[in-house]
Amino acid sequence: MTLPPAGDVPPAVRIGLDALAAMAVREPLEKALADSGLDRLFREIEMPLIPVLAEMEAAGVAIDREALALLDVEFGREMARLEAEIYLDVGHDFNLGSPKQLEQILFYELNLPKGKRTKTGYSTDASVLEELKPAHPMIGKLLEWRLYSKLRSTYIEALPLLVSDRDGRLHTTFHQAVAATGRLSSSDPNLQNIPIRSDLGRRIRRAFVAGAPDVTLLAADYSQIELRILAHVSGDEHLRDAFARGADIHRETAARVLHKAAEDVTHDERSMAKMVNFGLAYGMSDFGLSSRAGISRAEAKEFIDNYFATYSGISYYMLHIKELARQQGWVSTLLGRRRFIPELRMSNPSLRGAGERMAINMPIQGTAADIIKIAMIRLPERLRSAGLRARMLLQVHDELVLEVPREEVDAAVPILRSTMEEALKLDVPLTVDVKVGDDWESMRPLTREDAVLAELGEAPAEVVAG
Repeated sequence: MTLPPAGDVPPAVRIGLDALAAMAVREPLEKALADSGLDRLFREIEMPLIPVLAEMEAAGVAIDREALALLDVEFGREMARLEAEIYLDVGHDFNLGSPKQLEQILFYELNLPKGKRTKTGYSTDASVLEELKPAHPMIGKLLEWRLYSKLRSTYIEALPLLVSDRDGRLHTTFHQAVAATGRLSSSDPNLQNIPIRSDLGRRIRRAFVAGAPDVTLLAADYSQIELRILAHVSGDEHLRDAFARGADIHRETAARVLHKAAEDVTHDERSMAKMVNFGLAYGMSDFGLSSRAGISRAEAKEFIDNYFATYSGISYYMLHIKELARQQGWVSTLLGRRRFIPELRMSNPSLRGAGERMAINMPIQGTAADIIKIAMIRLPERLRSAGLRARMLLQVHDELVLEVPREEVDAAVPILRSTMEEALKLDVPLTVDVKVGDDWESMRPLTREDAVLAELGEAPAEVVAG
């Protein structure tokens, strides 16, 4: 059935036709869901999540507009300083926001090595600038200026304009069917992309505050959830054993790969293992590790080769899931959510490589998304059953943020912790670190164990896949 264009029929008729069309497709869609094994995911996760998200959207989150105004002044001052230093390095003024002018200066005036070619010239994107960073002092300053500029326009200037006149709170809109992995996304504003691993990004989080003197914020973040899911799906004995013992997984990885005692592992060696642990599911290569860790490509390749030799279960999983994806055209999470990957059948090597990274990552990241959705569905009812007024405000990546009356914190924490940790049974334990505070950034771990989990679970500032 083909519906007529919107302007060809009266509005009332159009509404009726839309309703009839929805009724007509219901039965075949229900059958398709059942045939694909997706009906349970739809009925037990996605549909029950709708009223939960509606409540969160209605609640909103309080914003400290004065803090944002002060940040705006400070960011403007820092951008002006960086501009002046860049102009001094180059020898004249130009428009820092113009890719064409920047291309002219980098590749023709300064004669720096040219990188990726685009339809209009040579690329000046972040990846190109990162490679050029050692070649000229202005590059690092330009990258810093870009970060200030993006954060200022996207959040510092935009957030106050989105605050509701009705209640003075910020109401984002959550989306269930945008991200291919099943993760929630949000818009107006997009709260998923605040760069929480950078100092500047964290300062923006300070503007998200408790809405009244008698309430505070409570945040619970899954610790290393994707690594734990990788341990489950790969069956790797070393990874599973380390999580079962509550070991420092990054220190233990470095010790195993480098064949040394855990207590002898240096800070830099642990950091390198951390990059590999978090980066492999995103397709980190020896080039990516070399760039991030500041080591030679040969050293990076040796470390990754030794990693796969040590954690053979992970190596087998990655080979197996790529082959399975090629055969059936899709991969799925532990709960059956699917992602089709046509890129695996394309002739372009870059697209095929991207498809392979999707095949490895989606079952892990998608399962993490399913797990936190289960927790979100269960949590409001458990809080209400305990007679608590705590309410969920935000969900960002692997973290839930609640607004809680101060006198309820002690009662809410064990409910929050157990609900998240018991959302889905895996072969390794799920753990969360819980923090409390009056703004989203200046939160303190509730216990020493929470502080340790927060440190162990912190992802690297940037995952380099290339």
